[in-house]
Amino acid sequence: MSREIISTDAAPRAIGPYSQAMRAGGFLFLSGQIALDPRTEQLVGGDIKQQTRRVLENVKALLQAAGSSLNRVVKCTVFLADMNDFGAMNEEYGSFFQEEPPARTTVAASRLPRGALVEIDVIAVVGEG
Repeated sequence: MSREIISTDAAPRAIGPYSQAMRAGGFLFLSGQIALDPRTEQLVGGDIKQQTRRVLENVKALLQAAGSSLNRVVKCTVFLADMNDFGAMNEEYGSFFQEEPPARTTVAASRLPRGALVEIDVIAVVGEG
């Protein structure tokens, strides 16, 4: 099975030894995204809703760079620094996945990179739709 690294300037650069995303076997595997502005590489948003929005905009940019879209996402994993933010994160998340939302797991993480409030990784099917 071949693998292809996916990268774009429309999403933050990897902050470690990993790829932004990888295409393999008809799927896209996106590395966890935090609320970094792709232009400044700085954490944005003082609250969970703002950070969730920025994270999902980064996810959307990576999916588009790979020729896919949010409605091709089959699985998300959400990591929250504070599970008390679940409701507000869920509300913002729901605005991105209004119809046929993907499977999802949400877990509490004791600490996220750069002090982020939320991190989301994604698996999607290759292709537009």
